[in-house]
Amino acid sequence: MKSKISIVAFLALLSFKALTAQNAPQYEKASIDELINAMTPEEKAKLLVGPGMPGYAGLVPLEGEPDVRVLGEAGGNDQIPRLGIPETVFADGPAGLRIEPKRQNDPNTYYATAFPVGTALASTWNTDLIESVGEAMGEEVKEYGVDVLLAPALNIHRNPLNGRNFEYYSEDPLVAGKIASAYIKGIQSHDVGTSIKHFAANNQETNRLAVNAHISERAMREIYLRGFEIAIKESKPWTVMTAYNKLNGTYASASNDLLTTILRDEWGYEGLVMTDWFGGYPGFESILEEGSVSDVVAQINAGNDLLMPGTEAQREALAKAIEEGTVNEEAVNASLRRILEYIRKSPTTDNYKFSNKPDLEAHAEVTRKVAAEGMILLKNEDNVLPFTDKSGSIAVFGDHSYSFIAGGTGSGDVNEAYSISLLQGLDNAGYTVDEELQNLYEPFVAQAVENENKRREEIGLLADNKRLPEMLPEDKLVEAKAKSADVAVITLGRNSGEQFDRKIDDDFYLGQDEVKLINTVTKAFHAEGKKVIVILNIGGVIETASWKDKVDAILLAWQPGQEGGNSVADVFSGEVNPSGKLTMTFPIDYNHHASAANWLGEPVQKPTDVYYKEGIYIGYRYFNTFDVKSSYEFGYGSSYTTFEYSDLKLSTSNFEDEVEVSVKVTNTGEVAGKEIVQLYVSAPANLVDKPTQELKAFGKTKTLKPGKSETLKFTLSPKDLASFVDDQSAWIAEKGTYTLKIGASSLDIKLKDEFEVSSNITAEKVNNTFDLDTEMPVLKN
Repeated sequence: MKSKISIVAFLALLSFKALTAQNAPQYEKASIDELINAMTPEEKAKLLVGPGMPGYAGLVPLEGEPDVRVLGEAGGNDQIPRLGIPETVFADGPAGLRIEPKRQNDPNTYYATAFPVGTALASTWNTDLIESVGEAMGEEVKEYGVDVLLAPALNIHRNPLNGRNFEYYSEDPLVAGKIASAYIKGIQSHDVGTSIKHFAANNQETNRLAVNAHISERAMREIYLRGFEIAIKESKPWTVMTAYNKLNGTYASASNDLLTTILRDEWGYEGLVMTDWFGGYPGFESILEEGSVSDVVAQINAGNDLLMPGTEAQREALAKAIEEGTVNEEAVNASLRRILEYIRKSPTTDNYKFSNKPDLEAHAEVTRKVAAEGMILLKNEDNVLPFTDKSGSIAVFGDHSYSFIAGGTGSGDVNEAYSISLLQGLDNAGYTVDEELQNLYEPFVAQAVENENKRREEIGLLADNKRLPEMLPEDKLVEAKAKSADVAVITLGRNSGEQFDRKIDDDFYLGQDEVKLINTVTKAFHAEGKKVIVILNIGGVIETASWKDKVDAILLAWQPGQEGGNSVADVFSGEVNPSGKLTMTFPIDYNHHASAANWLGEPVQKPTDVYYKEGIYIGYRYFNTFDVKSSYEFGYGSSYTTFEYSDLKLSTSNFEDEVEVSVKVTNTGEVAGKEIVQLYVSAPANLVDKPTQELKAFGKTKTLKPGKSETLKFTLSPKDLASFVDDQSAWIAEKGTYTLKIGASSLDIKLKDEFEVSSNITAEKVNNTFDLDTEMPVLKN
C-alpha cells in the first residue's frame, strides 16, 4: 500500500512539474516581473551566477555539456530553459576580441584584429580616432556571435611596474575617462555591449585577488574613480566589471559604497555589474579548493549582479540564502532585473545571424592608422627622422627588431592572423636591411623565442614574461656595419601581462646586455658620422635618462598591434608625421615616483595590505608639484613640424556657471601635422591642498598644412574646477584666482590667463564613503 501511494505521489509530482513548465511565463512574451516571480530559488541563483568557463582559451566543454557558441569565450549568463531565457556570450579583451581561431570539426579559422595596446591608443589623444577603433572592434564582436566585450580597462597608472599598464590608458583620470568613453561609444554603436573594468583601484597584479588597498576618499574620488565616472556618464557601458582587490577592508565586489552609493545612486548607472573572474575570493588556492565560495550574499546585497565565471558552490550557497531569506530579496530581484534587461537588448535576443566574417581587411587599415598616430617622437636630434634615403642600407640591431611585439599577454592577448614585423614594415616601405646582420640575428632570436614559449607553455595562460637576452655582435662586425650602412636602428622590447607585475632590474631599467649594445653601436656609428635611432617596442614606462643622450633619435612605438611594422615604417619614412604625446611621466629614476615607497604593500612576498600614502599625488601631479625632474614629462611629444599658439580667449573673467576657452594653433613648420593642446588649471588651495596644476581639458587639431591654423574650443564647468573636500563630502570650486594654462605638455606652457571665482561653489554634494579601516598619513603639498 505504501509503495502504491509513493508511486501515485511521484506521478502527481511529475504531472505538476509538467503543468508548471507548460504554464510558466516565457521570456519572449512575458514581462520581466513575471519572469522573476516565476523563478525558483535555484533558477534565480543560476541566473545570478555564471555557468563556469567551458570554451575559454580553447577549453572544450565537458562530455554531456552543450557546445559553446564561440570557442575562446570567457563566459556569459546561463540559460533558464523552463522560462526560455537564453544564454549570452562574453569575451575578452581590450586590444581586440580574444577568441580561439580553430574549432573542432571545422576547417575554417576565426581570427580577430590585434589593435594597439591601451597605452598606444591613449597616446593619440584623439577621441574621434579611438571611436573608429571601437567601431571596428564592435563589428568583430557582433559578427563572431559575442554579446559583450570585456573591455575597456582604464585603471590608473599608479606605478610604472604594474604588469597590466599596457591595457590601461594614463596616470591621469581625465585622459583615461575620455579615451574609454570614445572606445565604448564606438563598440556599442553596433548594439553590442562593453564591460568597463576593473572597478576600482585594481592597480597591481601581485596578490590582486586578496590585497587590501587602503585609499583615502579624496584619492578614490579624484583619481581612481574619476575616469570611470566620466566614461560611465558619457557612454553608458552595458556592464561594469568589479575589481579583485579590497577597498579599505571590503572586496570591491561586495562594496555597497562603490556599487550602490556611488555607481547607482550618485552616478545614476542603470546597467549590469559583474565580478571579475573569481572575484571575491582570497586567492587562487581558495578558488581551486572544492566547495569554496566567495561571500555571495555580501556581493548581491552590495549590488554586484552577476558572479563570474560561476561555480556550483556559489549557486548552492545563493539558492540556500534566497530560500532561507538571508540575502536581501529586494537586492536579488534588482539584480535579476538588470540581468534580464541586459539580455533583452543583446544580439542573442534579436536572433542576430552573425556571419563569422567581419571585415578584417578594413580593420587592419584602422589599426595601422591608429598605431602610427599613437607613436611618440621622444628625441630627434638634427632631424634624423624622417629617414627618407632608401638608396643604401639600414643596420638593424636588437632582438625585438626581429621579434616585434604586437601586444601584451594574458587576457589582453589576441589571436590575429598575422603580425607585421619591423623588418617586413621596412621592406614594404622600400628600405634595405643589412643582410649579414639579419642572417645572424634571425636564428638567434628564433631560438630565444622558442625557449621563452616553451617556458610559458609549461606555466600556462598566466605565465610571467622574461625579456629575451640580447645578441651582442662582435665589435669588429659593428664597426664594419658603421662603414657600410647609412644608419643604425636598435629596437628595445618589453612585454608584460596579467597576474604578474614588472621588475625594476632588467625590465624598468635596461639590462647590461642592452646597455652594452647601445654603447657599442653608438660608438661605432658616431665615429663614422652616422646616426643611431632607437625604437621602443614596449607596453609601459622604462628608464631612458641614462642612455637617451647617447643616441640620435628615439621613437616610442609602443606595442602597436598586428600592423605594427608598417605603422613604424610610416612614421620612420615621414609618410605619417608623429603626433602622439605621453599620457604618463617617464621618470629619471624609478624611486622618484611618489608611489615607489608604497608600491606592492606588505608583507613583501605576498602583500595583504597596500597603503596609498601618496594620496592624489600620482604622476605629473607629484612630479610638477614637488619639482621632481623627469626624463620626459606628462604630455610630451615631438613632431616633424612646429606649432605656434596664439589668441587665447576666455568668455569671462568672473566665473559663475562656466567659462569658454579658445586658442589658435598654427603650423609654422614645413610639413603637415597635428598638434595636441592641453589645458591645465592652477586653483586656490585654502580648503584643501592641491597640485600646482591639473589637466582639465584637451583637444587635437585636424591635419594642418604648413601655414594653416585651427581654433580649438573648450568649456569648463564648476565640477571641472572643483576638488573633493572630505570634511564637507562635496566637490567644491574654491573662491579666488584661477590660472588657466595652455600647454604643449605639462611643463611646456605656451599661454596663460586668469579668471576669478567670487565665492565657493559647491559643484556636487555627495555621500560619505570609503572610511579608512586604519590610520594612514597622506602626502600633502
